[in-house]
Amino acid sequence: MPDLLDVEPIRAMAEQAGDNIERVIVGKRNVIDLLLVALLCEGHVLIEDVPGIGKTMLAKSVARTLDCSFRRIQFTPDLLPSDVSGVSFFNQRLQEFEFRPGPIFSQVVLADEINRATPRTQSALLECMDERQVSLEGETRALPRPFLVLATQNPIELEGTFPLPEAQLDRFLLRVSVGYPSEADEKNIVRRFRAGSPLDELPAVIETAELVAMQRLSREVHVAEAVEDYIVRLVRASRLHASVELGASPRATLALYHAAQALAGIKGRGYVLPDDVKRLAPAVLTHRLITSAQSRLRGKGATDILNEVIASVPVPVEDTVRS
Repeated sequence: MPDLLDVEPIRAMAEQAGDNIERVIVGKRNVIDLLLVALLCEGHVLIEDVPGIGKTMLAKSVARTLDCSFRRIQFTPDLLPSDVSGVSFFNQRLQEFEFRPGPIFSQVVLADEINRATPRTQSALLECMDERQVSLEGETRALPRPFLVLATQNPIELEGTFPLPEAQLDRFLLRVSVGYPSEADEKNIVRRFRAGSPLDELPAVIETAELVAMQRLSREVHVAEAVEDYIVRLVRASRLHASVELGASPRATLALYHAAQALAGIKGRGYVLPDDVKRLAPAVLTHRLITSAQSRLRGKGATDILNEVIASVPVPVEDTVRS
């Protein structure tokens, strides 16, 4: 058995960040952990749920917790690609063209109601999210690191919206739903927000250099060959399911692999368990599946299909997950 990585720094950072976010977001530690996984993987997150659940509040709380530059983009049908990426203009005083960076040149970007922008504007994010750069007028400009896009969308209200294309969805590491709070949590929300919003006084507790160091450290978490095989078989099984027209891509395989490493580190383990993979599979894979028309007519969604896929793939035995 190989020497396991000391992941205490990752666990401690995640606990500190999670506790800080919970000062605003009540009773959603599982969702917070998923966002911390995305932070460690330097991946992007699509937060999808009905209005009033706290999607934007959650994204802002994550941004406030980090000592990073933050910009919010309110996506609307009249938003132009240049409103996101920036524009070159002629400076009459200097008699030369000058580039004015758009809000995408920030370390944390909140893309609020992303599905309200036109496909042309949505496509402005493709290169940014995948390659961490912006190409304009023959010049390529690197984005700051770390770089994280937190996008929100409402899946219920479809009027005036533009569904995200598959290429856009595939660039999100995770898709998460916040969900309604329990009765006790909702009562705590009322009490906590009675005198004002705790978000206004939420401090930054994670420095940029610390986050970058933990991102590198999480990539060293041990993944046994049996768990690697399990991840690959799981993703490949999604492509072979009879109710799926298009399964998860190789990018999804890498996303599930690195997300499992990050989750193991957050939980204080130097190795990945199959349970880490199974827990993350819905958030990593569901939004990447295109179901067949027949399955949709029968009311069988991507979540149901993925549950069948997970049940069909044998789980590695315990003796092989640390070797």
